Amino acid sequence: FDALNKNKDLAGARQALSMIVGRDTQDLNEPEIVRATVETIGENISDGIIAPLFYALLGGAPLALAYKASNTLDSMVGYKNECYHDLGWASAKLDDLLNFVPARISGVLMITAAYLSGLDGKGAWRIFWRDRQKHPSPNSAHGEAAMAGALRIQLGGATSYQGIESAKPLLGDPIQRLEPECIREAQRLMFITSLLGLVAVLGSTWTCNHYFHL
Repeated sequence: FDALNKNKDLAGARQALSMIVGRDTQDLNEPEIVRATVETIGENISDGIIAPLFYALLGGAPLALAYKASNTLDSMVGYKNECYHDLGWASAKLDDLLNFVPARISGVLMITAAYLSGLDGKGAWRIFWRDRQKHPSPNSAHGEAAMAGALRIQLGGATSYQGIESAKPLLGDPIQRLEPECIREAQRLMFITSLLGLVAVLGSTWTCNHYFHL
């Protein structure tokens, strides 16, 4: 955000972005950098925050760590690669299975967070419901669709991975331009969604303990 908003340093922003995404970043312009950053935040709210909390609630730290191990394996080899084809296929399918429920919980929490944070909650719900199944993955579009609706932007489109162009499905409507402030709004949505997830887990834990002791 600072590289774009304060310094207008596209090279620095591309370099920073390359550390957190798998796509090619060397030729991205400012709107494309913003899009890639917001997409990553939208997708990883589930993978990095809500899903670990969900599995921690179900099975404590061991299950949460097991989930993260599976998710990390999917990130490393869960794509078409001749060297790791069988391992990649298995890890990708396992990750899809493990994220099925958390991805949907994340989408609902993000819609709630959009209302609480002053973003477009109604738009988040509309785009989530309309576009959440557009992605080839059964889970990836839920968070990104809610994010696109909340920020009133359009995500997806042409993306390059290791020099190969890929057309990601379009999510949301291009009501607002992709500009650096979108990153701040996405971060705000992430923080509030995370807080809602934590409150839900703590509340569920307290309720279970209370009735168990009864």
